Amino acid sequence: MRCVIARFPFDLTKSGVLESMKGVKPEPVTGESVIIGRRHYPAKQVGQVITRQDRRDFSAGEVLKAMALLGFTCRTLPEAVPVRVDSPLQWASAMLGAPDRSV
Repeated sequence: MRCVIARFPFDLTKSGVLESMKGVKPEPVTGESVIIGRRHYPAKQVGQVITRQDRRDFSAGEVLKAMALLGFTCRTLPEAVPVRVDSPLQWASAMLGAPDRSV
């Protein structure tokens, strides 16, 4: 399948990607990732291996799009959940087990 990554066309196949990633140790995933085999790889690591380009030359979105078209499972960053900030009084009440009257 013809995919464009960093404005360069690549003819990628699922088996070719599997072969390229064979023996590559996955880095810790902190953002978008691609599942190849049973391993989770950061999208930028996959892009670097299959294109042999510097990671700064392409976006993770380009890699995710190409890998999804080839049939790989891709994960994006989860949306941030708003964190409830308790006042010191609410926190102390919660620690003591008192009912929260702010509701």
